[in-house]
Amino acid sequence: MTDPTDTTAPDATAPDAVDTAEVPFIAPVAMEDDPDELFAGDRGVLDSAVRRVLVRLLQRRFLLAGGPGSDWAVLIENQQIIESRLGDLFVRLVVDHDRGVAYKEQVRSDELEIPILLRDEAYTRAETLVLVHLRTVFQRETTAGEASARVDVEEVEQTVLSYFAESDGDTARRQKAIRTALHRLRQDGVVEEESEGRYRISPLVEILLSSSRLAELSDWLAEQTALARSGGAVTPVDLDEPDDDETDDDETDSDETDTDDEASPTA
Repeated sequence: MTDPTDTTAPDATAPDAVDTAEVPFIAPVAMEDDPDELFAGDRGVLDSAVRRVLVRLLQRRFLLAGGPGSDWAVLIENQQIIESRLGDLFVRLVVDHDRGVAYKEQVRSDELEIPILLRDEAYTRAETLVLVHLRTVFQRETTAGEASARVDVEEVEQTVLSYFAESDGDTARRQKAIRTALHRLRQDGVVEEESEGRYRISPLVEILLSSSRLAELSDWLAEQTALARSGGAVTPVDLDEPDDDETDDDETDSDETDTDDEASPTA
């Protein structure tokens, strides 16, 4: 018969009978058992997808719109926290929903001592000349009601070659400079190669070169052409890469955007 007053304690050697009060430390958790830790020693709080978008914004000059599951979709869904993280670095996030592009700007202030994180890297003159042609074509096509603007590499070469002076070297060297410039602009997302030698111009070109800046450069090119025809001295086009610490007034800053009302990112 069972004694109802039996208060015998359970076997202390049983696995479930360990007194937690006698365990001074928390047992370590394997990384694979801690889903919030992406790597050993991780103290971040953002999801991996958000972290990747944050890094890509810092790595790249622009982030272009994409479909569901893309970096763009992650950015839009987490825009506030990403803006906050960039703000901690004195960097401003700009999201242009109309053009489908996001980019960063270095915060500058006369009142605050702000360490500069972003490095300004100007386009060469050859790249700027190609950019002027692309912007002109884009403006012409969109004004005519076209949904998109496209150019052929031969068309770009033919037009941009007319901007060069005789002192800018032989034709082969100029053509090489133009193709190199087009390649860099493709890397930046300004153009997309749909087929060999055929490019679609991105709305990004409006941000890089506003209407007012386009007019200024077009006037300058017209003056240079007139001088060349009259035998006057013209400004040669630099066919080489610029020095890291030097920029030219006629070069377009590739990390800064124009603030003209028509092409302003916030317009």
